[in-house]
Amino acid sequence: MFYYVYILKCADNSYYTGITSNLDKRLKEHSYGKYRDCYTFKRRPLEIKFNEAFGDVLHPIYFEKKIKKWTRAKKEALIASDFNRLQILSECRNATHYKYKDK
Repeated sequence: MFYYVYILKCADNSYYTGITSNLDKRLKEHSYGKYRDCYTFKRRPLEIKFNEAFGDVLHPIYFEKKIKKWTRAKKEALIASDFNRLQILSECRNATHYKYKDK
């Protein structure tokens, strides 16, 4: 069995990140508005922008929670498979970070 983390782009240009064990079924549920209380219900139509399959349920749960905290720019870098940009956007820019300490 596989588990999927996916990112949808909503009609209002926001992103929705989710996890499922049946990607096709879940995308249909989002598209047809099966759950009226779901974030995507009033933001249809939707477009799948990213998905990744995992064999162990713990990995996609961790990955989904991580993505949900990301900035829009980081999500767009992931969607574009721009891993160099994703790395740059992930670097700490805090003045206390070792790269920025006075020598």
